[in-house]
Amino acid sequence: MKQIYFISDAHLGSRALQHRRTHERRLVNFLDKIKEKASAVYMLGDMFDFWFEYKEVVPKGYTRFLGKISELTDMGVEVHYFTGNHDMWMGDYLEKECGVILHRQPCTLEIDDKIFYLAHGDGLDYRDKEWKTKLLFSIFHSKTLLKLAKCIHPTPFINFGLNWAKHSRMKRSGLGKKDGEDFDNVTSIVGYERAEYSGETPYLGEDKEGLVLYAKDYLKEHQEVNFFIFGHRHIELDLMFSKETRLVILGEWMTLFTYAVWDGEYLFVDNFIEGETEP
Repeated sequence: MKQIYFISDAHLGSRALQHRRTHERRLVNFLDKIKEKASAVYMLGDMFDFWFEYKEVVPKGYTRFLGKISELTDMGVEVHYFTGNHDMWMGDYLEKECGVILHRQPCTLEIDDKIFYLAHGDGLDYRDKEWKTKLLFSIFHSKTLLKLAKCIHPTPFINFGLNWAKHSRMKRSGLGKKDGEDFDNVTSIVGYERAEYSGETPYLGEDKEGLVLYAKDYLKEHQEVNFFIFGHRHIELDLMFSKETRLVILGEWMTLFTYAVWDGEYLFVDNFIEGETEP
């Protein structure tokens, strides 16, 4: 029986990563290993560290990744892409050129008689009332500013976006400021320790974690949901709400290389280690 895979937050092209091509190849190798087993792959956002699409121009690079997802769709594997907070400005390039099914909002779907709620996760927790977060969210989602941004030449604007993302990540983590370390060199730290090392806020607990609280609120009116699957938070979390409902936060593909797979009966969460893991 064919399987369904879920991944998120590869942040391809991140300038906080020294070995960006190696990073891309690792993801491509994973997709290559699952292509004969998969009926669908759900990418839950931020697969690119920055993506801004003009009518006739897209960011350079990512040829191995784009070629691989095109190969999957040519084989009949559905590739679903959810926009995240780093790639929300996606146009129709991946749809028209790569055969991807694009989702700009959370999606509820039925798979093998189970109800899945899928989303990147950014902006879902209404409790996040920090003014800076709310301001940036409104700016990034402004249709007027989007049109104005498309009047800027691609080279400086895309450079600005990539450098913004790099600055944000390096500021949170402190990497590169003391000893020149980068994420590709972080191989011995796992789980929440690795989340702390990379500057990500560790799991806050069931009563404070925003996506957990959001899912619980959503569940009050939609008790039919069996699985909530999110990206965005860069932590690996597998939480049972009840015998019928489970929440998974997928981690990320910079240090954890986490993914989930549905085999028609069970949902498994694992880490992809080249040469050791067979997804």
